[in-house]
Amino acid sequence: MPVIASRLIYRQPQPEDVQRLFAIFGDPQTNLFNPAGPMTCLADAQRLLNRWREHWAAQGYGWWAIALRDAPQHVIGFGGVAPLHYLTQQRINLGYRFAVEAWGQGYATELGRDALAQAFDTLDLPEVFGLVRPDHRMSIRVLEKIGMQRWGVLDDVPGEAPSVVFRACRPTT
Repeated sequence: MPVIASRLIYRQPQPEDVQRLFAIFGDPQTNLFNPAGPMTCLADAQRLLNRWREHWAAQGYGWWAIALRDAPQHVIGFGGVAPLHYLTQQRINLGYRFAVEAWGQGYATELGRDALAQAFDTLDLPEVFGLVRPDHRMSIRVLEKIGMQRWGVLDDVPGEAPSVVFRACRPTT
């Protein structure tokens, strides 16, 4: 069942999203700050999509396929909250990747706010982390705008500056 926010629609990724996933994750521009670089083959996109769908089936949440309310059939990105193993344990991580055509319109900030609301209000998670390369100023700004705080660093790319770890905690009432 899709979730409709102010401008965006979030839904569970479907098998037919594999081409769009590959187009977005394989675009060199969307990987400027990804040390692994762009996805290089459709089979990698299929494996990633399968992992996301397996997580959805087992846990009932995960990365969403994201579209505009005005164009619900056209996926502009993928993102949300899902487990990621780092800092010696599994953590719930906020992540996203948008097609270049969707950049600069506030969609990452909107997604971030909606994903934190899902994590805290629906899933009742105690905290959410965000991992970002230190030179990715736009993503750092998004995490700051949605209220995440710098929490630490992770030396995850040999020979490069450590990634910055952000954290948000469930608000107390």
